[in-house]
Amino acid sequence: MNKLILGRYFPGNSFLHRLDPRAKLVAALYFIGLLFFADNILGYLWLFGFTLMLMRMSGVSFLTYLKGVRPLIWLILMAVFLRVLFTGGGTLYFSIGPFMMSSFGLLLGFYTFSRFVMIIFISTVLTLTTKPIDLTDAIDALLKPLNLLGISTSDFSLMLSISLRFIPNLLDETQKVLDAQRARGVIFGEGNLIEQMKKIVPLIIPLFSSSLKRAEEMADVMEVKGYQSDQKRSSFRQLKWQSRDTLSIVIMLVLTIGVFFLNQLTLIEQWIL
Repeated sequence: MNKLILGRYFPGNSFLHRLDPRAKLVAALYFIGLLFFADNILGYLWLFGFTLMLMRMSGVSFLTYLKGVRPLIWLILMAVFLRVLFTGGGTLYFSIGPFMMSSFGLLLGFYTFSRFVMIIFISTVLTLTTKPIDLTDAIDALLKPLNLLGISTSDFSLMLSISLRFIPNLLDETQKVLDAQRARGVIFGEGNLIEQMKKIVPLIIPLFSSSLKRAEEMADVMEVKGYQSDQKRSSFRQLKWQSRDTLSIVIMLVLTIGVFFLNQLTLIEQWIL
């Protein structure tokens, strides 16, 4: 559980660490959207190569990223299998009732797997190289135009940042409860589905209680520090857009041009299908 690194921050001085958080957030969201425009193998290889480059630039080992994906691998594989077994088209390998396996289904399964993995990797790169407080400032700055509609963007960005920040804490608390239950003789992962669900129930109450206690403590701290959501607040930290931030946006445009160019090269997929 505690191996999930999404939401954690790793201090460093890499190029990605020094980027403006607004540039990183916009680039990450843009990249995730770009994943759904790639429609052939070459396009996904192009995007995956770019993802690997960012992972290298972050200064965090690839093994750390792989450990972070491991807790989600079963969810990813389940989505891939559902896509493969319920999609027809191309060469049909077998068909049993509603289940089938075709070349087109396998291709879409590859796309689904690639999207999940790259979304996790790129989101992890963002959180590893950006302090939670900087991410809050970036979200607040990007959503400021919504203030004209009477929407409190500062409250929304604060809630999102707190939620992201406490994902690792919640996972750590879950691991502690699991260890405590194992010390009492509880064996997880054995028995039928009903028995395994019953073993999870004792985990929910202490986690729920711990979350409420943590939320109450944070509310008290914010109240002591004079935080008022309905008051206009100044910020000690000022975001400054620099030339390297502009460069990151230009790189995303180059990446987009590469995807649209590779989308025209469908010879490999035509051969597969």
